[in-house]
This record gives sequence, structure tokens and C-alpha cells, in this order.
Amino acid sequence: MLPSLDFLKVKFYFENSYNPPLSSLVVEVIKLENVSKVYPGQVRTEALHEVNLSIEEREFVAIMGPSGSGKSTLLSLMGTLDKPTTGRVLVYGKDVTSMSDDEVSKVRNYYIGFVFQSYNLIPRLTALENVEVPLIPRGLPESEMEKIAMESLKSVGIGELYRKKPSQLSGGQQQRVAIARAVAQSPKIILADEPTGNLDSKSSEEVMEVFSKVNREVGSTIVIVTHDQEVASYANRTIRIRDGRVVE
Repeated sequence: MLPSLDFLKVKFYFENSYNPPLSSLVVEVIKLENVSKVYPGQVRTEALHEVNLSIEEREFVAIMGPSGSGKSTLLSLMGTLDKPTTGRVLVYGKDVTSMSDDEVSKVRNYYIGFVFQSYNLIPRLTALENVEVPLIPRGLPESEMEKIAMESLKSVGIGELYRKKPSQLSGGQQQRVAIARAVAQSPKIILADEPTGNLDSKSSEEVMEVFSKVNREVGSTIVIVTHDQEVASYANRTIRIRDGRVVE
């Protein structure tokens, strides 16, 4: 059983208290309007074609589709890591396609946390230090960063491994550190690209239980790209994409 997320739940609420969740109000955290993405070159590639979709607050959504269908491109646009060729992407009603790079960066850093298949941990840092990294720009005292990072590690069930470096951890443990790093930022949205792609079935199940707990107890909206039906079964809704088009 995973430890309680009460500490992070309270932290999430107060850091986002300007816009507390209201049960009677449907809040669209991400909305794509007629979004297309074209990669130029000798052969013009349309990765996405006139996509329209919305993700609501506290949803747990899986995005599925065959290789090359546009899943990762879609997640990249949702996460403001790229801009569409045409159409609009809105994050909590803010049109990020019309913003400067600095403005987009601020929206991304405030609202969104990322978890990747490759973990992206810094090899020379401990698990605790890796979780602290995204907190550094906030200018928090070291004691506060350490407290948040430690609680995040405990929340994903690996508090006892805080001194271990990535090379001393299994793949599943490294992915839990990556999730803890995302959760530590109190993001309203967590986007994960094939987070179980490098894991065995047992580790995959454990990681997905962590995502479910974060969604349920902290209230973060979760969007996961996966090719695995078992992983998708943890989500409340599945969006299917084929040839750059949503075919829900």
C-alpha cells in the first residue's frame, strides 16, 4: 500500500487556491481547437489534422494509437513544448499559441509536470536531489525543498531510497522518482509519455497505481500516452488517434 498523499493534497490546494475545484463547474484544463501540425521538409508530413478535444479538471485520460499516429506530437502540443501549425491550444483558458516563448514557459512551469519513458534523472544526484531540481527556481529555502522532495518520494512508496543514485535503482524505482519529481511541483496537470514503456509488468502496475493515487487524492489531471491496453485501463477515458486524427 502506498503512503497517504495528504501533505501534497493540502500543498496542491493552497498553491492553486485562486482557482479551487468546484464540483458544479466543469473546468477545461486543456483544449485543442482545429489543431494541425505539419513538419516541413523534402516530404511534407502532417502529424496531426484538425484535432478538436478537451481535457477536464481531475480527469485521467489515456491516449492510444499505433506507432506514428501522432500520439507524442499531441502530447507535446498539450504540454506547450511545441506549437501547432494551425489552430489553438488553450491551457486553463489561456491561448498559448498567441503567447511569447517566455509567457508559454511560465504557463508550462506553473500548470504542467512531465514524466517520460526515459526517466531523465541526473546520474550524479541522489533520488532526493533529483526531486528537488524543479523546485530550485522557486527560491525556496533548502529545508523546505528537502521536506517537499522527501514527502513526494514517500508518497510514491520509495522514501527509504532517498540517498540512492539512479544507477542504484531499478527501472520501476527510477520511474517513481520521476513521478515524485513531477508531483513535487504541485502541477495541476501531469503529462506522461509511455511511462511504463521500459518496465516489466509488475513495475508497470506499481507505477500506474501511483498515477491513480495522485489523480484521486491530489486532484492532478493525468494524461498518459501508451500503446498498452492494460495501462490504458487505469484511465477514466481513452482517446484513440490514427493517422493524425482523433477517432474516439
